[in-house]
Amino acid sequence: MPVPNRTDPPRPEYPRPQFVREAWLNLNGEWQFEIDRSDTGLERGLRDRELADRIVVPFCPESELSGVGETDFLEAVWYRRTVTVPDSWTDARVLLHFGAVDHDTTVWVDGVEVARHRGGFTPFSADLGELAAPGRELTLVVRARDSRHGVQARGKQATWYANSHCHYTRTTGIWQTVWLEPVPRPVALGRPRITPDLASGSFHLELPLTANAPGHRVRAVLSDAAGPVVSAESRADLGLAPRLVLTVPEDRRRPWSPADPHLYDLLLEVLDAGGTVVDHVRSYAGLRSVAIHGKRLLLNGEPVFQRLVLDQGYYPDGLMTAPSDAALVRDIELGLAAGFNGARLHQKVFEERYLYHADRLGYLVWGEFGDWGCETGVRDDNQRPDASYVAQWMEALERDHSHPSIVGWCPLNETYQHLHDRITRLDDVTRAMFLATKQADPSRPVIDASGYAHRVAGTDVYDSHCYEQDPAVFAKTMAGLAEDRPYVNTGPDGRPWSLPYGGQPYFCSEFGGVWWDAEAVSGGAGNDTESSWGYGERPRTAEEFVARFTGLTAVLLDDPDMFGYCYTQLTDVFQERNGVYRFDRGEKVDTALLRAAQSRPAAYEGTA
Repeated sequence: MPVPNRTDPPRPEYPRPQFVREAWLNLNGEWQFEIDRSDTGLERGLRDRELADRIVVPFCPESELSGVGETDFLEAVWYRRTVTVPDSWTDARVLLHFGAVDHDTTVWVDGVEVARHRGGFTPFSADLGELAAPGRELTLVVRARDSRHGVQARGKQATWYANSHCHYTRTTGIWQTVWLEPVPRPVALGRPRITPDLASGSFHLELPLTANAPGHRVRAVLSDAAGPVVSAESRADLGLAPRLVLTVPEDRRRPWSPADPHLYDLLLEVLDAGGTVVDHVRSYAGLRSVAIHGKRLLLNGEPVFQRLVLDQGYYPDGLMTAPSDAALVRDIELGLAAGFNGARLHQKVFEERYLYHADRLGYLVWGEFGDWGCETGVRDDNQRPDASYVAQWMEALERDHSHPSIVGWCPLNETYQHLHDRITRLDDVTRAMFLATKQADPSRPVIDASGYAHRVAGTDVYDSHCYEQDPAVFAKTMAGLAEDRPYVNTGPDGRPWSLPYGGQPYFCSEFGGVWWDAEAVSGGAGNDTESSWGYGERPRTAEEFVARFTGLTAVLLDDPDMFGYCYTQLTDVFQERNGVYRFDRGEKVDTALLRAAQSRPAAYEGTA
């Protein structure tokens, strides 16, 4: 497949909208490329020679938009390109940033190894040091290894050749933006951590620094449309992460919510002993709170029913990479149009620009890790995530902590395994990821594992997955919450997967998934699941689909103890035809009918 002709780099927008520097260089576009099926490229000299093919970054080689379109297994892939450091980048450290590369990555610059990273969903950077002198041409070489064997956090990527059931075409190598950035030396800002405190009308800021220097200070200025609201300063020579508190005057407080997703602008600066600004970045913040009171999960102190939709973030032409920034916006707009007020971002750490758009559009989000890939087949010890899961999840938490749209964390999903009298690796890693999340971010609720194996007694939220298709039977299945006997997933033989429910806020975080494929129905395909798949018997008409959707959502809307739900899913994905929209984002049924089904008040929203 030929590489598409482009005059401008694809995905040209700044990839990190909550930590913006003015000077940067987008490295998306055409790179040299070569597939290394046996992972012998280093021995065969691929690091040091021109590569045979071409690819369009940041699209993975399996995707159409990459210009490669190779969907067979790729044990390793190589990238190469040259870039000239701008002459204006004087007296600066030059950082090479990767939004995400799947899965094990090594980076060389002019033959010198500058970075190694494991994990396909999280960003990493390389300090190019003395290699990146102003005006110098650099040769960048990237090798990404992506074995189909062994434990690896893959999300929904298939470990067999073809798409099937709920596993999809793989993503190998670079799949998010690559860029260069000059950072001042010796003192510069690292990624800030912004935590809202609605109770006091304040923002708590932690500002990591690359170094400390005598007399240096940090300053933060919060603004809204009317101008500066409040500022604060602190010494920057006594700690690696100075802390500031910005207390918003009462007449300028405007809480962030789905009804009013107000964002404040935030300017962060480092000043030297003479008062000169030596580094500055732009950010933003939303003032909101998430709290737990009994079974209630409260947003800004109010019971806001979470009408969530499962979003897997796949695209027909880009796979895990959105073809454009507008496509990210469009997915949120589609969810809102159908009556959802948020999404569970499923089995994938989404591009950060998605979260930026969720922040500004008032779309509630549960952040999740793409943990599928640790199944071993060993009886009663079949889930064996390793230490890399914890490390990668901590990187995701660091990147996304400050986004107000995120109202909860979900490190693991459907980690099915029987409870028995031995502590397993799944027990250890589930607890480690839960505790790490609580330590990194005590301001949000954490669910230890969505659906199946709840193995932390103190998990903040409890949930289940239920794909019963008959609304009457579904109502009976979900009826026990008022008596603290909610539906809990178990093994097929009835053996428990989870510790007992303990009175936490509870929601059905996967349901519906109604199999609706009008093209297959009109073609007389019956219930053939090879090319089309979903839950339950396929509706015969669009009206039947809407009736089932309305009946199932009504069951949960009518439960005063249910704080929300998550309907499966936003769009079809390849053969999985259970979205409320087609894979190409086209309308499957009258969206206004879905919105009407969800827009009536939920019983939970009337609770005191």
